[in-house]
Amino acid sequence: MAGRFWRRFFSGERRWAALGILAVLALWEAGHRVYGDFVLPSPLATLTALGRLTLDGDLGPAILTTTRDALSGFLVATLIGSLLGGLAGRSTPLRAMLQPVATMLIGVPAIAWVVLSLLWFGGSGLAATFSVAVAVGPLVFAAATQGTRTVDGGLRMMARSFRVPLHVRLADVYLPHVLSYLLPALGAALAMSWKVAVMAELLSGAGGIGDGLAAARAEVDTARTMAWVVVVVALLLIVERLVIEPVRRYFETWRRGLPGEAP
Repeated sequence: MAGRFWRRFFSGERRWAALGILAVLALWEAGHRVYGDFVLPSPLATLTALGRLTLDGDLGPAILTTTRDALSGFLVATLIGSLLGGLAGRSTPLRAMLQPVATMLIGVPAIAWVVLSLLWFGGSGLAATFSVAVAVGPLVFAAATQGTRTVDGGLRMMARSFRVPLHVRLADVYLPHVLSYLLPALGAALAMSWKVAVMAELLSGAGGIGDGLAAARAEVDTARTMAWVVVVVALLLIVERLVIEPVRRYFETWRRGLPGEAP
């Protein structure tokens, strides 16, 4: 029974994902053996440091703070970027006006937004939220614009000819196509959101994982630093697997047709 469960759990893509993680751990252990504890602590030493963070009560509040900062900025960027991108994709004048602005915003380094937000908002959580939103919003805008622009013109004309209601056109014509562009961009934007949020916390000292990294750096505790890095990566993978990936699978199935239907 247990063997059947594990065979099913590690079937298909999960098997390759597990192999990828094992390869990273093997390379990590090899690097530790070459460079030693000070430069690269072993996975076991990192896990031990992670356990100490949990027992000391530092882990839970830091995770909640960073999750709030990253996801709040990500949601703001997603809402505003998708809305403006959708409108720009349908309006040539608006697209001509907004695209240079988005390009300029993308060109500003994330660390510059962090520094500016700290000057504007101080060491509050709003600084991290603003930094995330303004750093990742242009990426979402660009994907939404491209997705809206490239909706099949013949399909749109056919829907109008048959007087398909607007809400049906939005749900069955526009949305699946736009999401094929938007969802990969949201995955990249989500990853960037965590990095920018941690960066803002590290410089502001307002709590969160970034503040924990700053404290570990000050104490020259490499194992603790690696433990915080592992926490960030784990959070990103959890949110991506539980939120982005299920939505992506749903709409990919929608575009292919019902399960069992011939392509």
